[in-house]
Amino acid sequence: MPRALVLRTAGTNCDAEMVRAFELAGASVGLVHLDALVRAPERIADFDLIGFPGGFSYGDDIASGRIFAAKVRIGLYPALRAAARRGVPMIGICNGFQVMVQAGLLPGPDPGCQWPEAAPPEPTASLAVNASGRFIDTWVRVRAEAASRCLWTRPWVELAARPEAEDILRLPTAHGEGRLVLASPDVLARLERAGQVALRYVDNPSGSTADIAGLCDATGRIFGLMPHPERYLDWNRHPFWTRMDPMARNGLTPGRLMFEAAVRSVGATLQPA
Repeated sequence: MPRALVLRTAGTNCDAEMVRAFELAGASVGLVHLDALVRAPERIADFDLIGFPGGFSYGDDIASGRIFAAKVRIGLYPALRAAARRGVPMIGICNGFQVMVQAGLLPGPDPGCQWPEAAPPEPTASLAVNASGRFIDTWVRVRAEAASRCLWTRPWVELAARPEAEDILRLPTAHGEGRLVLASPDVLARLERAGQVALRYVDNPSGSTADIAGLCDATGRIFGLMPHPERYLDWNRHPFWTRMDPMARNGLTPGRLMFEAAVRSVGATLQPA
């Protein structure tokens, strides 16, 4: 059975939902405090998937995810680099996405390039204060990019062909610093060419560059997004599920499908020959 690592620390508050998402997808889960992992980073080698959950880590002092990210850069980079090299799927949601971007895990190295040895790649993206200047708490329509190499959003490309896609391809979102900004137009062009733009808003609530809601690395296995798929594991979480055509609720929710895609990909590699 694939093993998933979920990191938590002071202020994370979506770790239980992420644990449940991995478990429903068929993984066993280790919920580990960040400080314990920094003391023993070799433990990362025991896991097949890694999740950075949402919340308000360390009270979002200084900036959202900044302290969590600093600890990751300083204490965990070599172990996470090794995990990335062996193809471990990783996901960061909301605060976890902010952490992964600031820690240099996303967008990651350019296609064909190796993870740097000494230190993480310099961040080329950031999650800034929403264009409205206000905290956003709502459900948003999103779409997966068919050209993206992202492992996590692959099932959503198939869902988009269903007639009820407009209703079911929604995710809850809750953030004050979710506006994706990039270092330059050249960075955006590189990400587009490499298929690293994985998820876009249909109605952009935060003012993110190019309507981007989620990015992956060049392999498609490391993924971060601002909306919360782990809060959409059951159909009755949808804001108007009772008014939906029962056929629209046939099968797994989009949130479940994301985690199942990642766990299934790992399970296939763990099968005995």
